[in-house]
Amino acid sequence: MSSSRLRILPLLGLLLAALALSGCARVQAALAVQPDDTVTGQIVVATPETGPDDKGPPITLPPDLASDVDVSAYRQDGFTGSVLRFDGLTFEQTAQLAQAAGPIGNKVRFEIRRAGSRVLIGGAVDLTTVSVDRADFQLKMNFPGQIVESNGDADSSEVAWTFTPGEVGDFSAVVTYPDPQAPSPVNWTLGLAAMVGLASAAVVLLARRTRNPPVSNP
Repeated sequence: MSSSRLRILPLLGLLLAALALSGCARVQAALAVQPDDTVTGQIVVATPETGPDDKGPPITLPPDLASDVDVSAYRQDGFTGSVLRFDGLTFEQTAQLAQAAGPIGNKVRFEIRRAGSRVLIGGAVDLTTVSVDRADFQLKMNFPGQIVESNGDADSSEVAWTFTPGEVGDFSAVVTYPDPQAPSPVNWTLGLAAMVGLASAAVVLLARRTRNPPVSNP
C-alpha cells in the first residue's frame, strides 16, 4: 500500500492477550512480506503443558478472518498451544487480528510504512509484566528485498528479534524492494513508445491531407 502507514498492533498483541501476560509462555511469530505487499506467516502460541488434556491458551480470531487463518494444535518441548497459519493476507486483514487483543494490544507497537521503494518497520514490545521463567518471545520477518539497516539479527533478506521478559524491547528495520503500486519501467517505456508512434502517425496523416495537389499537364 503505497504512501500509507499501517499499524499492526496485531500479531504480538494478539498473542500476549491470549496468554494474559501470565509469564511462562512461547510466542514465535514468523512473517514473510510478499512482493505484492501481502503477508504470509505462522505464529506459535503456547504455554507449558500441565497434562495430557491441556490444549494451551485459547485463540479467538475476528469473524472476518475465520476462513483465512488456519489454527492447528501445537505440542513441542513441553509446550502446548496453537499454530496460526495464513497466506496472502492484506495489510488490512493482518491489522484485524488486533481485534482479538483488546486493551493488551497497547503493550505492542508495530508499524510498517512505505516510502517509495523502501519499507520501514518499527515498534516495541512491553514485557515488563512477563515472568522470565520459561519464556520465549521471538519475531522473524522475511522480505522480498535487501535489508538496509536493522537493530535485530539480519541475514540477507531476513531479520529476527528475541525479546527479553521483564523488559521493553524495541525493533526496527529498513528494507528496499519495489513498490507494487509504482508503474513498471517496461510498461512506461512501452506506453511512451505507443504515444510517440501515435503522434508520428498523426503528423504523417495531417501532412498527406494538407499537401498541395499534384500539377496536371494541360
